[in-house]
Amino acid sequence: MAEATKENRLARELNTRDHEKRKAVWQPPEVLPDPMPHPGWVFRWIRTSLLGTPDPMNVSAKTREGWVPVRAEDHPELALHADESSKFKGCIEVGGLLLCKAPEEMAKQRDEFYAKQAQAQMEAVDNNFMKVNDNRMPLFNQRRTETTFGRGSK
Repeated sequence: MAEATKENRLARELNTRDHEKRKAVWQPPEVLPDPMPHPGWVFRWIRTSLLGTPDPMNVSAKTREGWVPVRAEDHPELALHADESSKFKGCIEVGGLLLCKAPEEMAKQRDEFYAKQAQAQMEAVDNNFMKVNDNRMPLFNQRRTETTFGRGSK
């Protein structure tokens, strides 16, 4: 019995899985390349033009928010993708989008600001909705979703 096990092991070691490999599937390329992460910095693509029309107001607003254009020399891996006819010389622009960076702390504060704004808007909607509540026929206001797996209830 031990000999049979030994034979199976040898046969299994010689067995290859080349025929079981999945075929490579074509996928469309990413439109925008990802920069190599730098500790303490957050990256974002800022719109410089829309349908070929320059959008200086958007660029100005984003720079006032604290976004700084990324220099091509800081990210040589993206230099291949950069637009040669860019108005922002020495920076990385792809298809009307300019790669910018901001300190991670500033980006976190920005996210918190907009999260608070969204929360205040949801509370305003809920208050307006519940204003017409009547005890004789109460409104149901629940903002929760559930995900279940399997058959469901038994």
